[in-house]
Order: sequence, then structure tokens, then C-alpha cells
Amino acid sequence: MGKVTIKDVAKAAGVSISTVSNALNDVDVLTPETKSHVLKVAEQLNYVPNLNGKLLKSGKTKMLGFFTTSVAGPYFYTLVESMSHECDRLGYGLNVFITKDKQVIMSNIMGGRVDGVIIFEELRIDDKDIAAMEKDKINAVFLDREIQKETMGSIIFDSYEAGYEATKYLISLGHKKIAYISGVDTMFDSVQRKEGYLAALRECQFPIDGDYILQGYFEEEGSYNAVKSFLHLHPDKVPDAFLAGNDVSAIGCIRALKSLGYEVPQDISVVGFDDIDIAQYFTPPLSTVRNQIARQGILAVDHLVRMIQKKEQGKTQKLPGELVVRGTSHVKISRNKPV
Repeated sequence: MGKVTIKDVAKAAGVSISTVSNALNDVDVLTPETKSHVLKVAEQLNYVPNLNGKLLKSGKTKMLGFFTTSVAGPYFYTLVESMSHECDRLGYGLNVFITKDKQVIMSNIMGGRVDGVIIFEELRIDDKDIAAMEKDKINAVFLDREIQKETMGSIIFDSYEAGYEATKYLISLGHKKIAYISGVDTMFDSVQRKEGYLAALRECQFPIDGDYILQGYFEEEGSYNAVKSFLHLHPDKVPDAFLAGNDVSAIGCIRALKSLGYEVPQDISVVGFDDIDIAQYFTPPLSTVRNQIARQGILAVDHLVRMIQKKEQGKTQKLPGELVVRGTSHVKISRNKPV
């Protein structure tokens, strides 16, 4: 048997095609008994509505799209979970597009396959793409880019301020040689956190040493290798503290320090970003900047849906971080070099 059509449902139910359509689309013109009968027949026949046809008629898909190059790691798990729940609450579905092919990304964004899009900015969407989206009035929310247009907004972390405050905290503990483990240089949060770190050093008139900026790519293994390599190459420049671009980088850093015989925080303090679930259970518990990841996902969906419904225009919302002091940061006492 081929694919069941709306005609098959109408024939089996003994009603017209328009009656089936009204029942499936919850149009309030049928008696409860007729609607129930049609839906029951459709279920028995395993009928799947033609969404493309529905889209052509209504111009709406009731789907949102999330575009990213990866969903690996605790940040994306929490983010996607919160967006999915909020979509469900508001009566929308969520399609997750994972690709590094910009042509695929733009064709899906511009092709009307979803009512609106949430974008993680590592995708490198440029000004030309933004102009095309603006011209077509694509509703979009960016999570890693500051933008405010009629149909486009941003829900971002205040990463500059967070990087600044985390560095000032380490300085307040007496640390003067503070290294920063950067994420990805094309990503907004990574750049902003580093700029906040540098601003705090400049304010306190500490020298800026390029060697103290390591590349960990927001990865545990990448940060582990970067810290080990740095300490092997620069045994005379051991930092008092590390500020890591995210928590998994901080964990990789701590593993590297322990493997070389350093104690955290007795010898070297470490602070991360995000406050992922494992942070409080790590040994020692991780000092970090708590970012409102779940709230970011909820606000992104809410803002996007309100733009789709023409209830508000695009705006930028910055979510403040909160410093959470645990067991990986300590007042500087003395340098205990490993034997």
C-alpha cells in the first residue's frame, strides 16, 4: 500500500476532504463527534499530514530552526534542552541544523522551512548575509553576536564584564601572573572574555604578556595539552592563576597542573566560566562564573516567537554572569614548585 492521503482518510471516514482538513487543523466548525471520528480514522490509517502543503496554505510551519556547527559539550546540552521545552510550551517544534557548510545554512534560513531561526555565531554569517536576511524579513535571534534590527535580536552573555570581574577577583587574591585559556578566536564570547581579562590587567597596570594567552578551543583535551606545553616551554613563567574560557577548559587545565605535580589551589588558582553541572562535584569544586545558559535558551525562543507574532521588534539582551567561589581559587601565599 502506498502513502495514505487525505482523500483516503475522507473516504474511510465517509466525509469530505474539507471536513478532514478542518478536523486535522482544529478549525472550529465541526461537531465534537465528527472531529473525534475523523481523527480516529486518521490515526488508524497512520495518516501523516503533508506539511509542505500546509505551509503553502498558511505560510507557517510552526517550526523554529537552531543553526550551529556543533552541539557537543554541557553548554549545548543545557541550551538545546531549554529551547526545546520552551518551543513545546509555545506550540512550536525545534529543528536543529548542525553544519559548517554556509551555503546549506543560508539556503535553509532563506528557504522558508522554518518560521524563525536561532543562530550560534561561529557559523560566520557576514554582513552580506545579514543584509539578505533583513531584506527578506527573516526573524532571527543570535546567541553569540550583538545585533538589533527590526526582525533580528540577540540574547548574549555579558562576557566582557564577566571576564573583567573574574580577573579582578584573581587579582584581589594577590595573583599577579594570570594566564588566560582562550576558546575560539572567531567566537564572540571567547573574544569578549579575553578583552575583559586584558582590561582588568591594564587597569591594575600589570604587564600584558602574550605568552600568558593560551589556546584551548573551549575543549578539555585542547586546554590540557596547551597548559602542559606552556609549562614545559616556559618553566620560568609559571602563572599564579589561570582564567579558563569555559569550565571544561578549566578542568583540562587542572588535570594538566596535577599531572605536573602542582596543587590546585595551593600552588595555582583556576577559575572557569559557565558553571556546568559537574563544576560543583569536581575535585576540588570549581570556582567559576555562572552563566544563565537555560535562561538564554528560553529567552531566545520567547523573543523569536514574539517577533514572528509581530509583538515586538528585535533587541539585544545581555545576561550578567555571577562569580561562584569554590575550591579551585585561593589567596596567594607562596610558590610551591613541584619536585
